[in-house]
This record gives sequence, structure tokens and C-alpha cells, in this order.
Amino acid sequence: MLRTAEWVSPKHPDKMCDRIADLIVQECLRQDPESRCAIEVMGGHGIVTITGELTTKAYVDIAEIPALITGQRLGVQVNVVKQSPEIARGVDVGGAGDQGIMVGYACDDNDDMVPRELFLARKLGMYLWNNIGAHDGKTQVTIDEEGKVQTVVISWAKTEKEKILDALIDWWQNAFEEFKLDSIESVEVHVNPCGDWYLSGFDADTGLTGRKIAVDSYGPNIPVGGGAFSGKDPSKVDRSGAYAARAVAVQLLKLEKAKEVYVYLAYAIGKEHPVQAVARIHYGGKEPYSIDKALPLEVFTPKNIIEKLKLRDHIEVDYQMVAAFGHFGTLMTWNGAVDLLPC
Repeated sequence: MLRTAEWVSPKHPDKMCDRIADLIVQECLRQDPESRCAIEVMGGHGIVTITGELTTKAYVDIAEIPALITGQRLGVQVNVVKQSPEIARGVDVGGAGDQGIMVGYACDDNDDMVPRELFLARKLGMYLWNNIGAHDGKTQVTIDEEGKVQTVVISWAKTEKEKILDALIDWWQNAFEEFKLDSIESVEVHVNPCGDWYLSGFDADTGLTGRKIAVDSYGPNIPVGGGAFSGKDPSKVDRSGAYAARAVAVQLLKLEKAKEVYVYLAYAIGKEHPVQAVARIHYGGKEPYSIDKALPLEVFTPKNIIEKLKLRDHIEVDYQMVAAFGHFGTLMTWNGAVDLLPC
């Protein structure tokens, strides 16, 4: 059984759209913690379109945000209006901003508590980002059922294949013992398989917020609820519910000394309590092998999640940063810093 996951760099077109949307959210929350944001971004070939809903007392020059992320002067189209009053009436009384399903996950594969294939793809990608250039790019890692790496794929812009290969070998040697890697000679490696490329980012392709859901979550081998994170303030349970599910999965993983934990939430728009809150805990080779556990609904009200995880605090939570480098496994409140379940 092979498992594969990818990581995409912050300069990838989809990630730049996520980052633009989340920088708008971040700045709105900095000025007005009660801001309601639902921002969508599409960019490519010299033009960025920003649309959605925004109810805030903050002043943000939205048209200037794309240049801060891309480093380019682009044509910017903005079409942003206030949140629908029919949605607001449910959120105003503490209800969820939408219906939806969220999946939280944690495992004991590594210190980040994410699947090994995603962990390795991200660690490799971050190494390339920091050591050969902050460019558009992707990494991809395939492992077998024992966790041994079978295949590595790297596509990295504005960099010759030989330089990427050298960086891969350097990373492998440095990470060999820490990440329990085998000899790289046994690994199938594809570097810039379509050839070296220099036209990248918005110059080469279009991007869109929310198009990297599996990358933003736990990779394609763990279920996703379906809702994207970026561009949304924490009243949107697509974001806050997913973060809460992760926080509880991490807490249960440690409390139960488990192999892996799944947390499943589901909400109805305008309702305070979720309609589902359950955990599935797997113990690996122990008895019992797994259990299902009902979770207290009051833990997962939007109000409680936002307060406990400090999701409106722009100092505690950097939305643009997690959009760029990863929502889970980073040093944020929902990755183990805060316990949501009562002890």
C-alpha cells in the first residue's frame, strides 16, 4: 500500500491567492477583531480579482495587498460587499456561519503529528525554499506501508536540475537519522521532469483560493470535510471547526497514547452546537484496537472555539503564515498549545 502527499510553495499561484485572502483577513482582525470575512481571490497573467463579503470597521486598502504577496505590480479588480444580513442573523447570536463537515487528525508518526508522507514532502519543500530559492514549486513524496520512501518528485522554478539534486542530497543526508530515511540510492527521483522552467507563478498559470484543500489539511489519505480555510474569519466553521477538530485530535492522541485520532464535526448554519462531534481513536497493536468516543457538543460552539484558541488575536494567530506553509504541524494554538476538552 503506497501513500503519496505533496507540498506546494508559497509562490505557487493557488497559494498566493490563499495568502492574499488571508492577509486581508489578518489585517481586518488586527484592526477589528469582530470582522466578518469571506474573501475569494483569483489571479493570473497580470490580473488579480478579489471578491466576496466583508463586514468590518477596519480600513484595508485591498487593492494594495496582492503586491505585498507577489512582489509584482498587477492589475487588481475588487468587488467586495457586506455580509448577507440573512447569514449575519445566525452568526450574530453565536451560530455557525455555514453548514459543513470538518475532519481533525493527529498521529504519532512524527513531532508534527501529521502523516509521514505529508511531513516529508513539507520538510523537503521548506528546505528547498530556504536553501535554493523562494520560488514557485512543488514537492511530492511516496512511501510504502513501512514508511520507507519509494519516490520523490520535485518541480522547482528558476533553478537548474543539478542544483535541485544537490539540495535534495544535502537535505537527505541531514535528515537521514532524524526522519528515519533509507539510502537515497534506493529511491526513484524525478526532478523537473518536464525540464527546467523559468516562467512561474501568475506569469505562467492562474491561481484560486481554496484549491489546495488536501495540501492544507493532512494530504489525500486522510478525509477532508470539503470546506477551504483561507479568506475566512473564525466565525466560519470551515476554518474554526477544522482547527478545533485538530486541537482535540492532538489532545486525545496524547491522553490516550494512541497511534492516530480522527475527529469528525458537522454543523448547521446559524446553530450554536454541532450536530455531530465524535472521535475515532486507533491504538495500533494494543487492545482495544480502536474506540469511538462521543465528544461534548459545548466544546465546539464557535464562541468557545474562538475564545479558547484565540482565533481573533492577530498576535497569537498568523493566518497568512499558515496559508503559506501549512495549517497543521505549525506552532499555532490548535496544534497542541491549547486543550479544548475538559480534563
